[in-house]
This record gives sequence, C-alpha cells and structure tokens, in this order.
Amino acid sequence: MADFGLIEAGGTKFVLGIADETRTIHARHQIPTTTPAETLGTAVAWFRDQGLIPEAIGIASFGPLDLNRASPTWGQITRTPKPHWTGADLIAPFTKAFACPVALDTDVNGAALSEYRWGAGVGHQSLLYLTIGTGIGGGFVSAGGHGGTLLHGLSHPEMGHIRIARHPQDQNYPGFCPFHGDCLEGLVAGPAVKGRWDASLSDLPTDHPAHAIIAWYIGQAICTFQAIMEPARIVLGGGVMHAPGLIEMVRESAVSWGGGYFTGDPAGIIVPPALGDNAGLLGALALVLDEEG
Repeated sequence: MADFGLIEAGGTKFVLGIADETRTIHARHQIPTTTPAETLGTAVAWFRDQGLIPEAIGIASFGPLDLNRASPTWGQITRTPKPHWTGADLIAPFTKAFACPVALDTDVNGAALSEYRWGAGVGHQSLLYLTIGTGIGGGFVSAGGHGGTLLHGLSHPEMGHIRIARHPQDQNYPGFCPFHGDCLEGLVAGPAVKGRWDASLSDLPTDHPAHAIIAWYIGQAICTFQAIMEPARIVLGGGVMHAPGLIEMVRESAVSWGGGYFTGDPAGIIVPPALGDNAGLLGALALVLDEEG
C-alpha cells in the first residue's frame, strides 16, 4: 500500500505525518515554524528519518499561496504577514528530495475537504470550514466531482479579510492585520486577542468581556457567509475556538445577526471539527489523493 507524506503547515507549527489511502496515520510529528530554510529542511529530514519513500506529498499550508500552475511562482507563499515567508517555495524542497508529485492548497481548503468527505460534512451538500487561530481563513466545499468541489477564483478565498462592524465596546484597537488593520482577522485572530487583553481567550476568565466580543464578531462573519453561500455545515476550528463555551456564544451571536432569515438550527449547522486534530493532516491527504486520482 502506497504511503504519502503529509504536511499541515501553520504559521506557528508544522504538523508532519505519514498515511496511506485508508486514512491510517502511521506517524506524526510537530515542529515549530521558524524560517523557511530551517522549517522545510527539518520536515525533509524527518520524512527521511522515517524511511519514507512517498508516492506523493500533500501540503495544506497557511497562505496566501500562488496556486496557478502556469505561474512562475506556483507553489510559493505570497503576501503573508508571517516574517521571512513571503516568496517561500513550498514545493521545490520536496520534489528535489523525493522526486515525487506534490499537491498544495491552503490549510483551510484541505481541512474543508477532509471534513466534507470524512467528518462533519458527511451526508451534507456543502460545508464551510473556518479556522480561527494565529490567522483566520475559510474554505468552502460543495457537492460535485468525486468528493466535493472546492471554491477557487483567481486564487483561493481569503475569508479572514472581510470587513466587519466594530463592537460598541471595542472601538479603539486598530487591528493587527498589516494590510487591512481591523478586518475580521485583524480583530479576532489569536494575536489580536493577545494584543488587547494580553492573554489567549482560553486563559481569560469565562466572564471576561473578551469572550462576548469575539463571539459577536464571529457570529457577524457567519451571517455574512450564510448570506453568500448558505452552507449546510459551518465547521469552526483553530486555537481561538478552544475557549470553553465560545462555540455556544457564537451560535447565539449568529442567530442574532441573522434575524431569523436563514434556514436551519444553528446547533446543527455550526459545529466543531468532527476529525479533531486530524482534520489538517487528513486535509493534506485529501489534496494528495485528488492529485493522484
């Protein structure tokens, strides 16, 4: 049975794995995201240490990414706020080391595919995956093809950079996004939480007003995406969503923002990842199986 190298490339850490087409993960390892040369070199070395001779490698990465195979910069990270990573080539180190195909898409597109096929989206016609962590991104899958069709345009979606209304009690923070300031990512992602309250949301007391403010923003964003796509399932992942009770507050916020206009029960639509911590690695597997298939 063929083995595949898998990479969930995040702004804080890379999760590496080896799996086969049955979705059995035989090995996994985590490394910090430092510089491109160090991080990608360490990933190559770990795969070699495992004795991997990959059929192919799948990479589900933070972005933005150049996904146009006709582009001279295909496979590179483009205008990222992550220091040192603009222009980093995610493909070449692995094709050079292993002489195998490499499949690439965003981490949220990969997670959206894996949840649609094998997790929270099973039996549903569409799924939106939002990750709310170091950054914010979204991937949307609808029925079609042999296992769902991802939404792409000129590039991949950048759902974390929509504009949103400011909370009445949160008017002064400028936002941490270097491109847009107080976009969704600039107000809600992990660094924005720490920028205002000097702690992660999970470390703040449950009655701290930050919880209600962040839930208010996420519910507003969900209402926007419902108006555009009306997804059957909305999966919320990422480190910020680990805060106890946050998903329940988000559901209440989304109902309030929706004003009774949208279809369905929020408790059944807005859900955590069914695949848990494996959503990212299995997303990389979904990408590589599509490339092979």
